[in-house]
Amino acid sequence: MEAHEVSELAENQEHGSETGLKRVSFSMSLLAVLLAMTAVMGHRTHTEAVLQQARASDQWNLYQARKMRAFNARSIADVLTALHTGNPDAAALAARQSAYAEAETDKATDEQNKAKELEEKVELAERRAERFDLGEALLQIGVIITSITLLTRRQIYWHLGTVFGVCGIVAAILAFFVH
Repeated sequence: MEAHEVSELAENQEHGSETGLKRVSFSMSLLAVLLAMTAVMGHRTHTEAVLQQARASDQWNLYQARKMRAFNARSIADVLTALHTGNPDAAALAARQSAYAEAETDKATDEQNKAKELEEKVELAERRAERFDLGEALLQIGVIITSITLLTRRQIYWHLGTVFGVCGIVAAILAFFVH
């Protein structure tokens, strides 16, 4: 082999190596962008879960307030009925208190149903957030393993990192299909 052939062979090898590293660098960049997007979606979904939990807590508080109003109205009606001494005003007030207690009980049932619906939304947001978290973790692993290719120049790490990255992408996409 002549000297110019050796230098040409070395140059071709360097060019091929750079092309491979460009592919690895591009893959890492793509995985990093997908990682950032998945992290943002995960954070937003966690925030949604927290907000829905606050709404559910408020709804349960409203339910409890209505239940207490109904209980107090029934108590007043019972006291007025027990003390009724032929006074028509006391009987009318007791009847109004009983009607108010029934109305509050019906409203409390509605509030309870709304609170349960909000709790279901919390659980849905938490399940979605878990998928985004899994996707984020897998994408992070993919980026790290892929970067090892730049240090070792061994393509196996690029392939392995790509597999983790694809798994992370699939996990993140599945978050949109959680019901």
